[in-house]
Amino acid sequence: MEKVERGDLGSIRIADEVVSIVAGLAATEVPGVAGMSGGIVGGIAEMLGRKNLSKGVKVEVGEKEAAVDLYIIVEYGVRIPEVALRIQEAVKRAIESMTGLTVVEANVHVQGVALHPGETKEEEPRVK
Repeated sequence: MEKVERGDLGSIRIADEVVSIVAGLAATEVPGVAGMSGGIVGGIAEMLGRKNLSKGVKVEVGEKEAAVDLYIIVEYGVRIPEVALRIQEAVKRAIESMTGLTVVEANVHVQGVALHPGETKEEEPRVK
């Protein structure tokens, strides 16, 4: 479903996909978020690129309210509860200011942890 507003000049429609993209962008701007997750593939969380942000977000949009589920991958070493709270606040603020919808839920599902580039070391061979 999409949000529809009627005014003197006609109606304004906001597609669910737009709400998903707004939520995904707001979430990925939070420090500690490595990216959005497209789900678990072979036991490992699949990280999405910026073009697929909406695939890591599930929204339910009514006429005046929205509920959001965000599937994320966090950076190694962050305090996950703090990052999740910041995501909830950022997503709520972005959706409410851009669409006029009231966010009733912003659920964060942490699906993986990403190591920083450069921290992954290849093992030295034991035998030379």
